[in-house]
Amino acid sequence: MILLVLLLVLSCQNSGEQKDKMIFRYNEVSNILTLDPAFAKNQAHIWVCNMLYSNLVELDDSLRVVPSVAKKWEIDSSGLYYTFYLREDVQFYHPEIGKIELEAEDFEFSIKRLMDKKTAAPGKWITKDIESVVALAKNELQIKLKSPNSVFLSLMTMKYAAAISKQHYKKVGETYWEKPLGSGPFHYQLWEDKVKMVLRKNPIYFEKDKQGNSLPYLDAVSISFIPDKLTAFLEFIKGNIDFISGIDASYKDEILDKDGELQEKYRKKIRLQKNSYLNTEYLGILVDSNAVYPYNNRAFRKALNFAFDRRLMMKFIRNDIGYPAENGFIPKGLLGFSDEKVFFYNKDSVEHFLSQAEYAKKGSPVIEIHTNNSYLDLCEYIQNSWGNHGIRTEIKVHPPSTLRQKISKQQAPIFRASWIADYPDAENYLSLFFSENWAPNGPNYTHFYNKKFDYIYKKLVKTSNTLKKIDNYRESQAVVLEHAPLIPLYYDEVYLFTNRNTKGLSINPMNNTSLKLVIKSR
Repeated sequence: MILLVLLLVLSCQNSGEQKDKMIFRYNEVSNILTLDPAFAKNQAHIWVCNMLYSNLVELDDSLRVVPSVAKKWEIDSSGLYYTFYLREDVQFYHPEIGKIELEAEDFEFSIKRLMDKKTAAPGKWITKDIESVVALAKNELQIKLKSPNSVFLSLMTMKYAAAISKQHYKKVGETYWEKPLGSGPFHYQLWEDKVKMVLRKNPIYFEKDKQGNSLPYLDAVSISFIPDKLTAFLEFIKGNIDFISGIDASYKDEILDKDGELQEKYRKKIRLQKNSYLNTEYLGILVDSNAVYPYNNRAFRKALNFAFDRRLMMKFIRNDIGYPAENGFIPKGLLGFSDEKVFFYNKDSVEHFLSQAEYAKKGSPVIEIHTNNSYLDLCEYIQNSWGNHGIRTEIKVHPPSTLRQKISKQQAPIFRASWIADYPDAENYLSLFFSENWAPNGPNYTHFYNKKFDYIYKKLVKTSNTLKKIDNYRESQAVVLEHAPLIPLYYDEVYLFTNRNTKGLSINPMNNTSLKLVIKSR
């Protein structure tokens, strides 16, 4: 009896302590497979690594490269040598491991590990222009490039380039990821695979707010892994989750009106934040030498681009979330975005290009669109529009993982895909058509190859002159659109929904959410 009473008292005390804590809760539909930043290739993984690890430099909400662990840097006149000068107050921390000072050799070790073929990290590609990495002193790091690269600093903001502790890794090896040691605003506490992850406030985190207060404000972050988006949305409405990112067809009409604004019944309970998003949704078309008719026919691919109304699609399928991609592949918000409309609904153009392709004469073969269930309504709209012009289409629906495999193995002649910017430069979008990036060794999933495009692309990577870069962006994109290995659908928007008791959630065009300044009212 006495033991039972003591347990009840302790339980009540723990419950009270939890209520006094600021715990931010969100859900990830996708599972997280590792906490190794060298493998942070999707949004779920990147968000967690943002909380656990620090980089030399980072992006602010305006997508400018700003200091992080490196308080300043110098670039020599050749554009090859980058020297970073590190802060002296940054430490790796975990309550069970202790504190370890972060030094230049930790970045040297982390970047060399990323470069190592044995690591087999998907982030290795950001190091392709690096010739050497050397810790010149305790807090001084020098990186030498093989050739000038105007986007190198932007690449260093990616979580692939985050620092892990050389000292601790040498001690524990690959078991590092069982209890990861980072220098970010939060530290690891708990991970139940596909169930829950908990991160706690890092009490010695180096950043402070404008008033000199230590960051972060939150005591902990709790991540659930509910795979069904509708179920996660219902948990959010009940107050069991503090925010959701993005919008899904399963609850789109419940929470938003036809103009993309909150339904009136939710306006006092939920806060909606919107921002342009560096994400282009598109249909890719496999165009290499193995492609068969009509996929290998340029005129037919152009006909597909003119044969549906993107504006109506956005209005009735997307509740006007985003913008119709009538201006090419480079999205709004980036230098290189063109104000000129390239692909839009035009009946005369459809008839012209179908006639040029001799589609009807060759029996109007059925074409396949491969997608996942989340974009089925979008693909059905396109299928119906194409059908009005005699273009016969079959939709193949796959689980997301299966679709990714089919795309990477060139088993999907037309596939629904999206490209979220890895870094804020139009070069990132154009890299999808560079011949040296052919999948599976890079993101060129359409297997597009054009000598003129490759020549222009190599020039734009090396130039730092903004006006010249803009000309190169537009010239290289024009080559791609002339050959039409893709069908741009829309430029996305970031939609973040938070409960009214939550403030300070930052938002930027890369949907790279930061929780450092988040406050929850108790």
